[in-house]
Amino acid sequence: METRDILKTLREKNNLTQEQLAERLLVTRQAVSRWETGETQPNTDTLKLLSQFFDVSINTLLGSPRQLVCQCCGMPLNEDGWMSREPDGSYNEDYCKWCYTDGRFAYQSKESLLNYLVKNMPNPNNADEGTRRIQFDAYLSQLKHWK
Repeated sequence: METRDILKTLREKNNLTQEQLAERLLVTRQAVSRWETGETQPNTDTLKLLSQFFDVSINTLLGSPRQLVCQCCGMPLNEDGWMSREPDGSYNEDYCKWCYTDGRFAYQSKESLLNYLVKNMPNPNNADEGTRRIQFDAYLSQLKHWK
């Protein structure tokens, strides 16, 4: 889906007219109309407002153009409900809700995350703990949080 279709669907799902949405976002009805026809797109600040208003991520508003992964544990963030939130309630598209919540990280060190992964992740190849730890560490080291 394109941004224009997503915005229109969200507006209609919330039983809002273009004018009502415009009033809530402090923009003109014409601006909302242009977004929904694809003539223009909301700017960054307006996307943040729309994200908060409709309780969806900016990535979702943009039609999920990026494959997001948690930059702490590497889990794919395929659903908005898996994404973390900041203390103000806004989405943080860099982390999953299990690694980062309300401005705090669950894992204070890469070692603590490695311990969790080695203990809890499936091991279909029956690799020994040392091999698994090396594999997880190599992957985690590529993520923004651990660089």
